Amino acid sequence: MTLCGLTLPLRSCYSNSEKTWSERERRVVGRFRLLPWEYGVRNLFRRPSRTVLTLVGLTLVVLLVLTVVGFIRGLEASLTISGDPRVVLVHAPGGSENVETSTVAGRTGPVLAASVAAIQRRYGQAYVSPEIYLGTRVTLAKRCDPTLGLVRGVTPSAQLVRRQVQLIEGRWPGSGQVIAGRLAAAKLGCRDDELALGQTVSFEGRTWTICGRFAAGGSALESELWCSLSELQTAMKRQDCSLVAITLAPRTSPADVDEFCKERLDLEIQATSEVEYYANLQKHYAPVRAMAWLIVGLVTAAGVFAGMNAMYGAVLGRVKELATLQTIGFTRRAILISLIQEAVLLAAAASLVASALAVLLLNDSAIRFTMGAFTLRIDGPALLWGCGAGLLLGVLGALPPAFQVLRLPIVDALKSI
Repeated sequence: MTLCGLTLPLRSCYSNSEKTWSERERRVVGRFRLLPWEYGVRNLFRRPSRTVLTLVGLTLVVLLVLTVVGFIRGLEASLTISGDPRVVLVHAPGGSENVETSTVAGRTGPVLAASVAAIQRRYGQAYVSPEIYLGTRVTLAKRCDPTLGLVRGVTPSAQLVRRQVQLIEGRWPGSGQVIAGRLAAAKLGCRDDELALGQTVSFEGRTWTICGRFAAGGSALESELWCSLSELQTAMKRQDCSLVAITLAPRTSPADVDEFCKERLDLEIQATSEVEYYANLQKHYAPVRAMAWLIVGLVTAAGVFAGMNAMYGAVLGRVKELATLQTIGFTRRAILISLIQEAVLLAAAASLVASALAVLLLNDSAIRFTMGAFTLRIDGPALLWGCGAGLLLGVLGALPPAFQVLRLPIVDALKSI
């Protein structure tokens, strides 16, 4: 007897619903405790249209899982990379969770440089960077409606403190000029060419010309526009700063700076390690990450039900075939394993296709967020989550329809249409 390319000797007869076997037939069937691997593979090609549709559906589910996991990985990586262990932020009390609301006196930077021995120095230059950091409405040259952007007013000493910042195009900002981070366009919701060199942006009642672009190793700084601190103070009509960033000397700790801040009650300042600051931001966005993981679970569950529905259609159309396999001596467990094999093969193929699409199309895609912008990160753990979810879809999707069909009596199954 030949069944889907599987040739087996069959000399069985039924008498009063009882099956009799010769010794030779028992030995032949004993060799095939499990169905051959090729049997499950060939079945996938027997119904190409159904196989392709199921493959597309599973691919979309795995791709959605990869997108959400890549979002979580990108957010976590951006906040982790942003913290420099040697940088301490000096801000107003209560500004450790949001430096945008912080205000420190303009003389804080020079006082720190002259009084704190723990600050890194080179050729007499203290690594101290007074900065204004704010979210403000930014209007692009070719657009009428403003959008919320992040602006940082800095001095040339910021190049010493912000070690991860590198100019990739143009020059440091001069009078009436700004430099744009690599992800500033994503934060502003515009195209990259709208922030090209020579383009103009308007904020705080002034028009600024873009003179350069910078990268910061994937940190949150890449979402910002940087301009001269003194010119931003003039535009905003203020003389204070939001914070002062300093670089610690070797073999010193943030406690050395914090001790000085506690002694200078007249300045009303507080010191926070930059690593600690971004760790607090991670805690702040913990509900967002929890919601994203919930979405992953819901998407996976929806994929399981979709795969189950597809497998029901595939298995219910093969009732007579599966009953025939039982008739020639294969156990229900062997048939169940073969059905799971088919589903897992299809799910594995969908996982590979979705992984390739995610790496090619989604990896490093910029995402706009409240803290700025970051990129989707389709890395090893994200791919592991996606492929794991895909294989789980294959296993769980095949079990319920297989159980339902294999519970049928063989005689009734053989009579089915």
